[in-house]
Amino acid sequence: MPEKVVIVGSGPAGWAAAIYTARASLEPLVFEGAITESNRIDGTLPLGQLNLTTEVENYPGFPAGDMSHYLRDALDEDNAWLADMHQKEGCSGPELMNLMRKQAKNFGTRIVTDDIVEVDFSKRPFRLKPSEGDWIETQAVIIATGARANYLGLESENKYKNHGVSACAVCDGALPRFRNKPLVVVGGGDTAVEEADYLSKFASTVYLVHRRDELRASQIMAERAKNNPKIDILWNTEVGEVLGDDTAGVTGVRLKSTVGEPDREVEVGGMFVAIGHTPNTRFLEGKLEMTDKKYLKWTVPFRTNTSVEGVFAAGDVADDYYRQAITAAGTGCMSALDAERWLAALGLH
Repeated sequence: MPEKVVIVGSGPAGWAAAIYTARASLEPLVFEGAITESNRIDGTLPLGQLNLTTEVENYPGFPAGDMSHYLRDALDEDNAWLADMHQKEGCSGPELMNLMRKQAKNFGTRIVTDDIVEVDFSKRPFRLKPSEGDWIETQAVIIATGARANYLGLESENKYKNHGVSACAVCDGALPRFRNKPLVVVGGGDTAVEEADYLSKFASTVYLVHRRDELRASQIMAERAKNNPKIDILWNTEVGEVLGDDTAGVTGVRLKSTVGEPDREVEVGGMFVAIGHTPNTRFLEGKLEMTDKKYLKWTVPFRTNTSVEGVFAAGDVADDYYRQAITAAGTGCMSALDAERWLAALGLH
């Protein structure tokens, strides 16, 4: 008997979709991803990018405070350690994601800790192939595999992720760690300029590090960066090493010239990498319509439909603009309602 709906992915979009489909008695099956070394390196472990984040100040409903008693009561015993690690500064990324997972589970969501590596959307029921086990058949599919931030690939950068190295200024820029300190933004496109401009509201100075002598950003964005007195553009420069210590996190960066000038060190309180994101859609190539950046296309205005009827997309896998936990959760809800109504129209629910 085919499943009614299978959800692929386990970030805010995936768990919101699971909560809504479970409450609609669709008995969702979630493939949350496999716990493997390759997924760790790629940043695609279960629970999504938010699970790799420390403080979460901008998700509504979680003000600063001591949540340890609630966490201990709400989460499974296997995750009770989160209550002991709670910093009392609001909800952390791992705490929020595990609460979402538990909420979906409470409504009867079934969870498989594995990756989907192949799909067949040529006919219904659809077929999905996990990395372990046989093909799964399902009437509807929700893709919520997210997108991972691109990083420079430095060992020192990896060491200080979430300790002064970030890929999201809107997510982290207002944190006390970064306020009134000099910061570095790496990149030269519109996203990098937007990040630098946003951070200039909180930082003492923003160094925009770009390896060329001209920004790739649009003219209007480039002018915005050049006219902002708090943004200092460092041309023909790249980050060679992130400096810091275990107590303070990031304390500076070592900069390398791309035109043969001497290296130099700059004291900063954080580094924001803005060189793009990669959507987790490799296993869907040739199966669903994508943008030139490999994001899934929503084919119906204000809906989560993809190019295959009965397959829906939620979260950052189809959104290269907002990329926030709350917007991902919102489209997760939308995809669940879209799937439920589509199944009902076919008499399958």
